[in-house]
Amino acid sequence: MPEIRFQVRWPDGTEETCYSPSLVVQDYFEAGANYALDEFLNRSRTALTIASDRVQAKYGFPCGRALGQLQLIEQRSAEYASLDTPQVHVLKFIP
Repeated sequence: MPEIRFQVRWPDGTEETCYSPSLVVQDYFEAGANYALDEFLNRSRTALTIASDRVQAKYGFPCGRALGQLQLIEQRSAEYASLDTPQVHVLKFIP
């Protein structure tokens, strides 16, 4: 199963590289695009859940790394929830 990483810039300007065990994240994000924080969070939940489900279908267990990445994204998003119109920028995909 091809894995991929995607680099994001959070509203405070910090950059982070995120992990997915599946290329499905490319169906939910576009490199170079900005997403409202809520939209980024919803797309992350959908994409990483699908990715974990694909691992489960293939190997018989969900992908703990994808679910852990989702948890980190949720925690990080909570830090910016009080900002006025926070945006997350998806910088690039890293094969």
